[in-house]
Amino acid sequence: MYGAVLDAEGSRIEVGEATVICENAVLRGSAVAGDQPVLVGDHVFVGPHATLLGCEVGRCVYVATAATVLQCARLGAGSVVAVGALVHARTGLPDEYFVPPYTVALDSPVRLLAPGDPGLAEAVRRVGFAQVAFGVDAEWTDRIRRYEHIAEVRVAEFGTHADDEVLNLG
Repeated sequence: MYGAVLDAEGSRIEVGEATVICENAVLRGSAVAGDQPVLVGDHVFVGPHATLLGCEVGRCVYVATAATVLQCARLGAGSVVAVGALVHARTGLPDEYFVPPYTVALDSPVRLLAPGDPGLAEAVRRVGFAQVAFGVDAEWTDRIRRYEHIAEVRVAEFGTHADDEVLNLG
């Protein structure tokens, strides 16, 4: 639908039969930290403003408005990621699993944490997100160094588009 962005960034994106990608959804593959395609099965609904990054979405999955699924996550067939929920990197949802609104799902086996849960920061640290998403190894406690490296990786990745040609197809 209008405004959806499908960007393979050196990897690939596959969208199954009878799948709906709603307005302003973002599907982005990556090859920065290994090949991380976005693979979306048949009969999937990806809601408005949802984000899928280098993940695998099984058939008949419902990803609601403003939900996010991060790198190397796998959503089992028939699972639901409700409004505003986050499925963190390397997380595996079993078939027909429900992630409630505004909840963080992480780990395999999956566990759910509320946004204000005091254990959330430690759980995210254990996921190793900077390594999974950007190939960056930096200490969790050295946020400035970690974010500096992440920005450099993104600048290099997206900088490859500096010479892209805009096509007038109208």
